[in-house]
Amino acid sequence: MSIWGASAQLDPVKNFCRRFGHQTAVIDRRLYIDGGLINYNPISQYPSNYSNTQLLYQDLNTLTSSGMPQLYANLTKNSSIPDVSGGILWADDVNKRFYLFGGEYYQQPPAPFFTLWSYDALYDVWDSFGMPSSSAGIQSVSYGAGTAISSRGEGYYYGGWVSNSSVLGWSGPSVATGGLIKYEMDGNTFTNNTGPDSIRRAEGAMVYIPVGDGGMLVYFGGIQDLYGNGTVTGQPMNDIYLYDVLSAKWYLQEASGQTPQMRRRFCAGAAWAADQSSYNIYLYGGAGFGPNVTGFDDVYILTIPSFQWIKLYPNDGNVTGSYPHHSLSCNVISGAQMLIIGGTFPTSNSCDAPDQYGQHNLDMGEQNPEKAPWQLFVPNLTTYAVPDPIIKVIGGDGNGGATKTAPAAGFSNPDLNVLMTRKASVANRTPTRAVTTNTGSPDNSGKLSTGAIAGIAVGAAALAILGIVGCCIFIRRHRRRRMSGHGQEYPGGAGIGIGASPAVAWSSPHSPRSTHTHTHPGYSPTTPYSGGGGGSSFMRRTSRQSSAWGRTGHPAELDAQEPPVGGGVNIWQGPDGVTYELVSPGHQGNTLNTYGTGGSNTAVNQPQTKIDSEGRVWMQVIPTHTTPTGTHSIPGGGGGGGGGGGGGNGGYMAVAPNSPPQQPQELSSDPQYYQHDHPGQQGGGEQQQQQQEGWDAAHGRPQQHQTYYHP
Repeated sequence: MSIWGASAQLDPVKNFCRRFGHQTAVIDRRLYIDGGLINYNPISQYPSNYSNTQLLYQDLNTLTSSGMPQLYANLTKNSSIPDVSGGILWADDVNKRFYLFGGEYYQQPPAPFFTLWSYDALYDVWDSFGMPSSSAGIQSVSYGAGTAISSRGEGYYYGGWVSNSSVLGWSGPSVATGGLIKYEMDGNTFTNNTGPDSIRRAEGAMVYIPVGDGGMLVYFGGIQDLYGNGTVTGQPMNDIYLYDVLSAKWYLQEASGQTPQMRRRFCAGAAWAADQSSYNIYLYGGAGFGPNVTGFDDVYILTIPSFQWIKLYPNDGNVTGSYPHHSLSCNVISGAQMLIIGGTFPTSNSCDAPDQYGQHNLDMGEQNPEKAPWQLFVPNLTTYAVPDPIIKVIGGDGNGGATKTAPAAGFSNPDLNVLMTRKASVANRTPTRAVTTNTGSPDNSGKLSTGAIAGIAVGAAALAILGIVGCCIFIRRHRRRRMSGHGQEYPGGAGIGIGASPAVAWSSPHSPRSTHTHTHPGYSPTTPYSGGGGGSSFMRRTSRQSSAWGRTGHPAELDAQEPPVGGGVNIWQGPDGVTYELVSPGHQGNTLNTYGTGGSNTAVNQPQTKIDSEGRVWMQVIPTHTTPTGTHSIPGGGGGGGGGGGGGNGGYMAVAPNSPPQQPQELSSDPQYYQHDHPGQQGGGEQQQQQQEGWDAAHGRPQQHQTYYHP
């Protein structure tokens, strides 16, 4: 059975075995899981790694019989959204959305252009936020270290790998990078900042703590690519890098104590005392180097500002646990618990607690009768208490009051001596749209949420359009059969053009590997394996073999040509040998604001859609031109490339046979010229200004670009 054939039939909830390399984010009371790789149960029958094509979530208010949050797989994610590993989800809890940045593709070439995708948690839809400005120098990287500061509306990503799995056309070995990428959510802008030094790094961890005037990023661990050729060495774990977000200045501080062994692809999360006298960063697991390459099953705490490492689990010297694993995720919930999800096991072929969906919960404050770190998840535990192992080192009590507030050898920079005494002050951030709180619970009230109603409305409208298109195609098909003798064709009817896939192994040469395998009874800090799966709300996804971004080839052309005799209609030959006419679902009458160098405003028809021989919808591309005042849409531009036809208002996005894959272009790189996704809401004043600025106030996002991937 093929990989795609198997994954299309298996349920990521019922057939869960283990997951790794995924991205996670928490918004309200939902923990979202995107991308990564998944193993299905029974793993003896499905030993391969499969791309996780679903957007999953765990309801933090609802527990299964195993005592862990329930997993669901009923959210929207179509084939135009990339499935990647080693990226990051920047959570914007103010506007109730997250942003997918970076990551690498598995057994397929990466997208030709980097596009920032965002998931709207209120309306269950994905939005394209376009490509970063070319001047920012942003490219897709994987397995770097990142975090989001929702209160500031900022996302950060440091280091990571560039390879032929993340950047199309990349040649040579994978290399690490050394820049710090910053994304500003409200302005949809990127900047590429320098790292702490000239060394390239990857596979470490980064967290945010509210210390200093505006907060700090803390980075540690991972690998160093000293020669820029993919040859790695470990990053010493006592080197702690701090980035002050206000001054954009890096600091290096040496830590002491029970320093962890060097590691990579671990995860970490932070909590702090009520009085902020200590900021405590919890580290779990990871892969190792040299004799420790199989990795770790342990927990360490870095307490700041004393910069001391403390071992929490196991509490017997430098020994690690029995089930090392890496490429996992950590999410701190309400500042009190840390959910550790997934990871791959280099020394085992067993599943990862399938009745718990690979979840393990760390009680960060050990607020349980046993004062143990590993506990079942407690939904109403929402406050952090400093645990005894930290208090023994820095003094104080569960509420704070630390008496040790500086490193034993002092701070490496006088600035830190001042910054570590300050608490970050961040102004309340105002949502850019009307928001409601998503409880994360399944609908048990019999009422539909606003997002569900919006989704149904959009779905109904889409079905109506497709129904009309289908009727038109059926009528035209019937008419042409009758006119052409049920099989006579226009000469030279175009078919589907698929480019040849590059002869490249789409792999992760830098991934930690191990040849050791053995079985064990299963790993869960709290309960043994039950071998079962939880209840599923999985909705099977449509096969993606025939989509433009199929797993085995390049994007398909819009298979159209002009007929030999007049008429100006687009024709294709269907798989049944019958000739059909491409039709438009009727996107007429809507307007697109276009601006010339003189600043005039001209209304033109909205781009048309076409339906190809596999039922896919293609949207017409509005060409652009560059002037001293910016990039502008051109009404009445020329036709598209490849199999695209059509002048007037531009061509249809297509890819010529054997050419490199191309992604449909955005209408403009400037949000001022985006098409409004509510064209019926034409008006003046503030609403018109919002439209011209390219902002959809109703949904708090840039206006939809009317150039689509086909579904």
